[in-house]
This record gives sequence, C-alpha cells and structure tokens, in this order.
Amino acid sequence: MDSRLQRRVQRYGWDKAVHDYEAGWRVQLEPAQSLMLDLAALQPGERVLDVACGTGLSSFRIAAAGGESGAVVGTDISGEMVEAARRTATERGVGNAAFERYDAEDMRLDSEPFDAAVCGLGLMYVPNPVKGLEEMRRVLRPGGRVAAAVWGARAKCGWAEIFPITDARVASEVCPMFFHLGTQDMLAHGFTDAGFDDVRTERLDVELEYGNEDEALGAAFRGGPVALAYNRFDDDTKQAVHDEYLSSIAAYRVGEGYRIPGEFVAVAGIKPGS
Repeated sequence: MDSRLQRRVQRYGWDKAVHDYEAGWRVQLEPAQSLMLDLAALQPGERVLDVACGTGLSSFRIAAAGGESGAVVGTDISGEMVEAARRTATERGVGNAAFERYDAEDMRLDSEPFDAAVCGLGLMYVPNPVKGLEEMRRVLRPGGRVAAAVWGARAKCGWAEIFPITDARVASEVCPMFFHLGTQDMLAHGFTDAGFDDVRTERLDVELEYGNEDEALGAAFRGGPVALAYNRFDDDTKQAVHDEYLSSIAAYRVGEGYRIPGEFVAVAGIKPGS
C-alpha cells in the first residue's frame, strides 16, 4: 500500500473507531501498556512523549506517575482520538497532559527534549516503523529511554482472521504487515536500526476476554483497525463478516463469552549519549 494511502486509512479509520475503542480494548491492552511502561522506567518529574496515544489510556497513567512536576505529550494521527483525549483531560482536571495530532514519522516537536518516549500498540500502523523510531530518538535528550509494544506473532493471536475476512471485501489490504514487527526479533532489530543502544525485548502471552458476541464483534470491527472499511459495508456484508469472524474464534468460546489468546512484544532502548 502507498504510504500516503496507508496514513489516510489509519487517520480516518481511527476517527471512526474512537467511540468504541475503549469499550473493546481498554482492559485487553492494559497488560501490554503496563509492560511497556515498566520497561520505560519512568520517574516522577520527567517529560514523556506518548506516540500513537489514542484516547490517552497510557498518557493518563504517565501523567499520574509523573506528578505535578512531570508532563506528558500525547500524539496521534487521528484528530478524533486527540480530541477525545483532550476532553478527558479537561473532565479529569489533568493539567500536565497535552495532546496533538501528529504523524509518528513527522511530529514537528522541536522544543525542550523529552526524558522518555513510549508507543503502545501503534508502530504496526506506521508505514515506516524505523523512521517512526528515529523520530522518537530525535526528540529525546541524550541518554533518554524509549519503549514500545506491538502485537506478537500472528499464530499466537487468535483474533487474527479479522484482516483476511475484511480484506476479502475491500480493494486493498487494511493493515499490511500488521504482525511483522511482532515476528521473531523484528521490533528489536528496528530499534537497533533506529540508533538505540541497550535494546532488550520481553514477550507476554495474554487472553482477551469478551463477555458475549456483541462485545467481541464491537472490538474487532467497530473499535479496531478495520473500522473504516467496516463502516462502508452494507448490512448484508456486515452480517457476513460477523458470521465469519465468530466462526474463526469459536474455539475460544467459554459460555456466552470468549477468551481469545494473544501475544504482545515490548522492546526498550536508550538514546546514545549522557
């Protein structure tokens, strides 16, 4: 897919997903976000960048941990996600969190450098992940830390059929190379290629729990990466993809709900210098 088209698909797709995103993924992504934040070793008073922040699930945790002297800047390609995060900050009275709509490969942040940067479940959607990591390194102070989490190997993610099911009904792949960074040591290699030192990797097996069919379908189609394509389907097509997806996860059904296996990969590194 052309990189400009991929960016448009991601921007408008996540705009469509914003209202269902947290209901489908807040609990399910928490283990990956916690692992990523642990690897980043954030300290009170630090200035932290949260790339592909979405609605701010990690950003608000960073803001709380940083205290009054700390600060977090969340960036995302989706304007709707950024606006949702800003509304939450206002509603909660969080004064040390700011949110901006930036492309991960060109964030236009040239003021005070950051102490650390994180990217939770976002690099899979960046056309050039190494360039995104290089941009994160650029805005860090020497010795600054970066940590990122992605989905793991396709074979370990029981919901993975969502992509071929959707792609069979659209003109191009919705998320090309989605599982690439989670395969073997690809994300760690990306960190090394982007110029980070002391690169280390951790993997985490999880179960994604959904209480019923509607919750599982909502996360997969309305609140996730195929939301743009899904919103263009007619009712018959939506029913067809629902049936196919539920069939693909039938082995993970427990009572009325589902426990779908998944894997996360988290990698951390340090910008050279001191």
